[in-house]
Amino acid sequence: MNKMFFVPFISIVLIALDYYVWMAVKTAFRNARQSIQNTAKYTFWGFTIFILLGIISYNALPLHAWKNEIRITFMAIVMISVITKLFIIIFLLIEDITRFFRWGTKKVLKKDPSAISRHEFLSQAALAVGAVPAATFAFGIISGAHDYTVEHIPLKIKGLPSAFKGLKIAQISDIHTGSFFNKTAVKGGVEMLMREKADVVFFTGDLVNNESKEVQNYFDVFNKVKAPLGVFSTLGNHDYGDYVSWSSPAAKKQNLKDLMKAHELMGWDLLMDEHRFLEESGEKLAIIGVQNIGLGRFPWYGNLEKAHKGTEEASAKLLLSHDPNHWNAEVTKKYHDIDVAFAGHTHGTQFGVKIAEMRWSPAQYVYKQWAGLYQEGDQQIYVNRGYGYLGYPGRVGMPPEISVFTLS
Repeated sequence: MNKMFFVPFISIVLIALDYYVWMAVKTAFRNARQSIQNTAKYTFWGFTIFILLGIISYNALPLHAWKNEIRITFMAIVMISVITKLFIIIFLLIEDITRFFRWGTKKVLKKDPSAISRHEFLSQAALAVGAVPAATFAFGIISGAHDYTVEHIPLKIKGLPSAFKGLKIAQISDIHTGSFFNKTAVKGGVEMLMREKADVVFFTGDLVNNESKEVQNYFDVFNKVKAPLGVFSTLGNHDYGDYVSWSSPAAKKQNLKDLMKAHELMGWDLLMDEHRFLEESGEKLAIIGVQNIGLGRFPWYGNLEKAHKGTEEASAKLLLSHDPNHWNAEVTKKYHDIDVAFAGHTHGTQFGVKIAEMRWSPAQYVYKQWAGLYQEGDQQIYVNRGYGYLGYPGRVGMPPEISVFTLS
């Protein structure tokens, strides 16, 4: 959406939400001293003005005008504020619907319906309900953002040559270096990855949020990611700089070149619609990597036909493709010899529930394959929940993931 329309639109929406919530706040404090009521009013609407001014500034100024820490903090405040108010509004809507029916009933019975007003207790209860997501998402920033989890996945591939049985592959995805605020914790996650002693490491895209320079502060962390048989990487939708305004097409093109150079300097083999072979005992395993291939609002830059060409002699084929939608859009339709695809992109929406085999996340209503291992026939895809985060600088119930596969 064009910024000229986005800022007024989002401002109107936020003011409308805040006014509805304010009615509950006002009711909850109506029996308090006047000084307390005034404090509540000025604090509530002062915070609303702060948010609106921040949104206007964020959209009017260049991206680099905001320091990374300030930008992350502001986005966290907005996210927690909106989610909290939505919970309050849902609670209030239930009450208002009940009040409406009570009002209608009294009107039909010709009783005085004017006395039906919002209860002070229910308004206070709504505010208490809103405090729960506020506390939860705040904890998701403090604790969940860097609560790295190693997932060990046995990966059975039909017809896998014995030479590659036992091969250990680690996958990370969606690093988003521009979102990080705790370098020590990020470094700790990389150390966890290296302790797994994988033979090969895959990185499946989104090294940055927007600009290649985001890598600079974390270059000395991620250049430690090594593996005996190599680190193979690919690009995600955020790596192309599509979500920021550039001074010229040349500047955007240079940004991508700089990002590709960062992969090279870290020792990562960036596959731009290409493939590589791992060879052992006369057998070949193909690692195929494509640029981002997405659907709808996500760009289709990659060329799987080009990347796949020349892999006929490989006994097994593994694909690195950032967006899991690509799997059903093209892979399972045309490339039945690709055994396993590795993807990321969804982040599991950084929110959900994962208890043993039970998983739920809003991501499942958007993506058919959103986290974990999926299979159709002899083909499989694994969707990594991501190493970093975007927008909301935390995670609730969907911890950042380091995937470790053992082939059999």
